[in-house]
Amino acid sequence: MNINRVFSLLLLAFMLMSCCAGCGGGTDSGTKAGMNRQITDNNYDKSLAVKCINGTFVGRISDDVMEFKGIPFVAKQPVGKLRWKAPVEFVPDNGVYEAYYNAKIPYQEESASEPASLYAQGEDCLYLNIWTADNDMRNKPVMVWIHGGGFVSGGTVDPMFNLHNLVAENPDIIAVSIAYRVGPFGFMHLSHLPDGADYPDAQNLGIMDQVMALKWVHDNIANFGGDPDNVTIWGESAGADSVILIPLISGAENYVKRVIAQSGSPVISNTPEQSIECTAEIMKILNCKTVKDLQNVDVKELINASETLKMRVGPERDGIYIPADPYGEYANGAVRDIAILQGCNKDEMNYFMSIVGGSETFVEETNKRLAKYITQLTDTERAKLNSFISDDKFADAESYEPWRSLYNQIWFIAPLFRLSENQAKSGGKSYTYYFTPESSIPDMKCCHAMELSTVLNNPENTIYTGRVLDETFAKTMRKMWIQFARTGDPSLSAENSPDGKAHNWPLYNPDDKELMVFDEFNIHTAKEAELKILDWDRMYFITKYYLF
Repeated sequence: MNINRVFSLLLLAFMLMSCCAGCGGGTDSGTKAGMNRQITDNNYDKSLAVKCINGTFVGRISDDVMEFKGIPFVAKQPVGKLRWKAPVEFVPDNGVYEAYYNAKIPYQEESASEPASLYAQGEDCLYLNIWTADNDMRNKPVMVWIHGGGFVSGGTVDPMFNLHNLVAENPDIIAVSIAYRVGPFGFMHLSHLPDGADYPDAQNLGIMDQVMALKWVHDNIANFGGDPDNVTIWGESAGADSVILIPLISGAENYVKRVIAQSGSPVISNTPEQSIECTAEIMKILNCKTVKDLQNVDVKELINASETLKMRVGPERDGIYIPADPYGEYANGAVRDIAILQGCNKDEMNYFMSIVGGSETFVEETNKRLAKYITQLTDTERAKLNSFISDDKFADAESYEPWRSLYNQIWFIAPLFRLSENQAKSGGKSYTYYFTPESSIPDMKCCHAMELSTVLNNPENTIYTGRVLDETFAKTMRKMWIQFARTGDPSLSAENSPDGKAHNWPLYNPDDKELMVFDEFNIHTAKEAELKILDWDRMYFITKYYLF
């Protein structure tokens, strides 16, 4: 077997193993089995009980951090007749409930490592977790984490997304992680089917779940000591795609003051036509004609059938719930009152190259993808793209390098600058960054998700980094994230910077295009013209096509 393939399978298995520790009905943090239950007697710790609209939830405490896990943010879970229906808003409840254990993760693919045998999956997955320091502080800034996973996988249970250490280090904030439906349960267009009229929202349910969770946070977080008017939504990959879209949704902007988007944009999203095409592919595999037919399909079969879509599952820009042109909305000032911190990593696509089976498979897959979408381009645009791929700079490079560089531009770099440009030109605030430390894992370099263990304060989780990054660097970068959530400006003075240096992070300006570079041993600002991150002439135009 190709050595790249062996490495990729081992990496994928390790990644799946790393995110399988703990959920309702399974294990919590890999130590204790359990499922949250209603408390019907008076035998619970009142100091760890918080009254919310939909119940009183009793958490646990560890190292002066109170943890509340598996709190439902809906009145009814999306099971049975509620499959493919909008989340049901939470309602008043006077019951008392445990909040000890992570909930089930949403249904997703089972791989060779059989993650389903390590934690519970289910459609009853709409829960959130809260971490807050055991102190008397009120009106704490709130940071809501939305996990990634290409809109087809992931869950709050992943140890990487345990926000305990973040709050222990920063006891004046509250951290929340929220779940949402993924794959065909969260993003599948159904209203066009003969019996689909009752499912008008199926194509955007995952985003609707996130908005409902934010409403729950807005209405209840003050009881935990949080400030409902100072909420930062924060995500990576599909989570970053999500936090960029959420402020554009009518009413959702009321739940958001700031946005942190790591390696994500609206690029992974569909037109209605593209969504319908995805549904048709699944229906053909399953030999289904109606929603009723789909309801009768085994869950595993449905998940397996959806695997054919490969990075084409995502929110739908339907022009109703989500605008048809998110970039245009940013340009028109729809988000000018919400400050944004956003950026990407130097070698994002190296991660994807690894998980698909190495460089040969990666080139094959990207060529297939390119062939599918290149027909959208004009002759002039096609010439620009072909010029990029055949550039002399790739003459002595590895055969995969043109394709890796191309999709770095298409999926991450060009969208990042398009959003920064549009936000700035509309009068809004965008703080833009570029992350460069490299992994010790062969061929990963500064890959997608490389920054996660740093900003989430889980340095021992080296699944992407292969090593522990410099502690002072990590603390300084993390401090900027926290400072942004507190004040809307990530700049640090020498007095409050862990590395003892002042870091003035300038707003992105279309004239000088200045950004913060997170070099492991030299955090500094630089102009894009010096770094030459984006090929403006040949790649910037591609953002108008979104999914490509």
